[in-house]
Amino acid sequence: MKRIYILVSVLLVTGFVRGDAGVTRAQDPLLVNSKSIALKLENSRVRVLEATLEPGAREKMHSHPAYVIYVIAGGKVRNQSANGTVTETDFRAGDVIYRDPVTHWAENIGKTTIRLELVELKN
Repeated sequence: MKRIYILVSVLLVTGFVRGDAGVTRAQDPLLVNSKSIALKLENSRVRVLEATLEPGAREKMHSHPAYVIYVIAGGKVRNQSANGTVTETDFRAGDVIYRDPVTHWAENIGKTTIRLELVELKN
């Protein structure tokens, strides 16, 4: 748990320094995926979300600005971007991943519940 707090603190500082993460949200993940995504923190620099995907669960299409993922509990995920590109990823607990702005949906194609902290960067 202490690792999560340290990571979130570092990401918050990074968000304050960067300030270049603007994206127009076509679909807010909090609105379209309210059963699987919860707001943990939001200010003028970052928005921290917690995503929980049960095995077989699939999100609706949504958008993120540039963001960082911290994997709390891993598993296998299939992502499809708005342009139709499909990728599969194995998340492992403790992974930290940077992602550019994206419009996509994700599906848990594994056998374990996936839990992620997402830190979206703002202008």
